[in-house]
Amino acid sequence: MAGDTRLGAAAPSVAMVAGEVSGDLLAGLLLGGLKARWPELKAAGIGGPHMQRQGFEAWWPHTKLAVHGFNWELLRRYREIVGIRDQLRERLLKERPDIFIGTDAPDFNFNLEADLRAAGIKTVHFVCPSVWAWRPERMEKIRRSADHVLCIFPFEPALLARNGIAATYVGHPLANVIPMRPDRTAARAQLGVADGVPLVALLPGSRRSEISHLAERFLRAASILRQSRPETRFVLPAVPGFREIIDALVRKLGLTDCVTVLNGQSHAALAACDVTLIASGTATLEAALFKRPMVIAYHQSWLSWEIMRRKRLQPWVGLPNILCEEFVVPELLQDAATPEALAHETLEWLKAAEQQTPRLQSLLTKFETLHAELQRDTATIATDAIEKVLQN
Repeated sequence: MAGDTRLGAAAPSVAMVAGEVSGDLLAGLLLGGLKARWPELKAAGIGGPHMQRQGFEAWWPHTKLAVHGFNWELLRRYREIVGIRDQLRERLLKERPDIFIGTDAPDFNFNLEADLRAAGIKTVHFVCPSVWAWRPERMEKIRRSADHVLCIFPFEPALLARNGIAATYVGHPLANVIPMRPDRTAARAQLGVADGVPLVALLPGSRRSEISHLAERFLRAASILRQSRPETRFVLPAVPGFREIIDALVRKLGLTDCVTVLNGQSHAALAACDVTLIASGTATLEAALFKRPMVIAYHQSWLSWEIMRRKRLQPWVGLPNILCEEFVVPELLQDAATPEALAHETLEWLKAAEQQTPRLQSLLTKFETLHAELQRDTATIATDAIEKVLQN
């Protein structure tokens, strides 16, 4: 699998692991930059459809790594996930790629990266774990595991440098994918929603446990909101594997006349909506880049919540609030994430959108500033950094 990485020589061989939907998207964008530099580049490992569209060979699908928090799902699947990591490690140590790039999935990737690095294989980690938000003990693990870290937020390289970790700020790939001023009219036409109809995007997450914890809460909030605003419509982008679960919930709650379940299309939903009710995670940053007001919610098992709560370093959980360093949008977490509270906060944003209030205008200005700060030629900057690692 190894190749010659000298300039003008054959493309390097790359092994990659991306976990979950967001990791697949980020790794697919990175692969586009690598392929532009080295058209004959070959990459294989664990990934999803965005990576496969760039010619990636997926030995296992990225969904194998999709788990949520410290919960029974993780304990139940621990043996399977560790087994996959052991098989992948054995294969990579035998084939010896020129470089391994772990995209997100830190609990899986860092142990793998450490073993590969110890064996002399170059390692890069794409997306710095949120050590600035919680679990600061990961810093030592990063130092052992990664030759270089590609950071998507501007303050991260300095933090890593203080801990002896080489890093490069590459911008956030989504800031280049999402337009500064999204076309709401076109998105609504795509979804069959007329202009002027109040529209709420429901994004309860892409993992099974997120769906189990949040989907029904979001749909019950929609039912409450419809009582005061019968004209409101809702769209819910569903990961194909969970479509049946979502459809069953919509039927159970009698919402088939006002909730449209989509096959994916989360970006269309965010571009089209007036406000989104959304699970904490990468999707909240996407919503901010689409300049949409949001209500951030999260709910976990009691044990997962207690562990996370005690390891938190900041008062915020949602990425837009963390990056703006203030509560620019409401967060309703754990016991606070009741359908009634979710409906109330969503309705407040709908009113703000109708009246174009100062609160809404201030939010949009902050999101535009954030978008500009995250816009970089991510693929090129990241590829430059990877090339330097290969040459060292």
